[in-house]
Amino acid sequence: MNDAGLEVDLLALSKAVPELRRAVRERFGDVGGEVQLCVTELVGNVVRHVGEGTPVSVRVARAGACIRVEVADPAPCAWPVLLYAEGDDESGRGLALLDAVALRWGVVQGESGKTVWCEVGGEG
Repeated sequence: MNDAGLEVDLLALSKAVPELRRAVRERFGDVGGEVQLCVTELVGNVVRHVGEGTPVSVRVARAGACIRVEVADPAPCAWPVLLYAEGDDESGRGLALLDAVALRWGVVQGESGKTVWCEVGGEG
């Protein structure tokens, strides 16, 4: 596995997510599946809840035995909320999936926005 991290500044667009997943897969190999899910969900939340085209910073890096994913955006008030979707609901499962695969996750308030982060196990 390549220990080099991944840092990308981009606009939160649905069409940008497949390229991010590919970059994660290339950098993190076997553990990339869970990391890809986290990147997809966190960037997707920005698209859905802050707005398509919002500038974001995505950072994925080793943090000890874990891999930490961070997605920063300029919307200080649009915090993620963990929901539990019912069987017929068409949305509301993404953060629950992230919660299931992540060891821990949270939000850090910044001066000009927020960073949503999570950590997944880094063993392949």
